[in-house]
Amino acid sequence: QVQLVESGGGLVQAGGSLRLSCVASGLSFSAYRMGWFRQAPGKGRECVATISRSSARLYYSDSVKGRFTISRANAENTLYLQMNSLKPEDTAVYYCAASRVMSSTFESDYDYWGRGTQVTVSS
Repeated sequence: QVQLVESGGGLVQAGGSLRLSCVASGLSFSAYRMGWFRQAPGKGRECVATISRSSARLYYSDSVKGRFTISRANAENTLYLQMNSLKPEDTAVYYCAASRVMSSTFESDYDYWGRGTQVTVSS
């Protein structure tokens, strides 16, 4: 049974930082491309960052580029998202997702999803 479990969310003031983690189990983590998505209230799910299996290829949405860093530790089956200079518009539920096929920004390309962790940024 595949599980992706996010942690590290919380309430932070604008300008602050958080580090999200996603621990994977039940799958060969190093064989999967991974992504972080977020969904703000009343909005659709948005891809914020993706990482290839070897970490050689990274993608960031324009809204987070220069502030967020995606990384992974294959030996620990863990995906990370370091979020700096947080803004109120970063408030959302953050999800990690795993894809067997490709590093993609499309939800439909991902096979497994976590339940999400809430990030709230106050102004």
